[in-house]
Amino acid sequence: MVASQIEGRGIRDLRVLRAMRKVPRHAFVPNELRPYAYADEPLPIGQGQTISQPYIVAYMTEVLELSGGEKVLEVGTGSGYQTAILAEVAAEVWTMEIYEALSVGARARLETLGYTNIRHRVGDGSLGWPEAGPFDAIMVTAAPGAVPGALETQLAVSGRMIIPVGVNSQELILVRREKTSFRRDNLIGVRFVPLISKRLDRDHD
Repeated sequence: MVASQIEGRGIRDLRVLRAMRKVPRHAFVPNELRPYAYADEPLPIGQGQTISQPYIVAYMTEVLELSGGEKVLEVGTGSGYQTAILAEVAAEVWTMEIYEALSVGARARLETLGYTNIRHRVGDGSLGWPEAGPFDAIMVTAAPGAVPGALETQLAVSGRMIIPVGVNSQELILVRREKTSFRRDNLIGVRFVPLISKRLDRDHD
């Protein structure tokens, strides 16, 4: 998987490649889908959610340019696979999931695999985790219609956020927090499940 789908498509960060080789993706997919665990495609995990394809997991992780000492917020725990990759390349991961059943399942898997640098919360990820911030990096694994301002403000100065944005058409956006402003760069087209947020739903009523 790593050689052909990830390294072969241009991922060069050695720490990301090491993490992708180490974390067993099959442990994060339903039993009946384990034969497809290492295919380069998203897979359903319940609640209408998916585990992202391995290349996108690696790509989004590499874009954050993590060196090992960072505090990272993940919005959208899902199965916990991306969470595990982040836990391999950062010091602390604070992960949020709106579906309690998914959060409970992910936590159990991650604890079974021995991760001790992850904190979990069930809640609206568009609001972030303000009392735990600021964060050196934020990764969002579901797509809102626009970048949530609450997440931007929880970035540390020089911090980076990777987030898919859009409804019918989505792009990955890299947000960098500068001293007095935010810089946004569009990266690649993607397709993620929508970010579920009661607050964002109200904003669009």
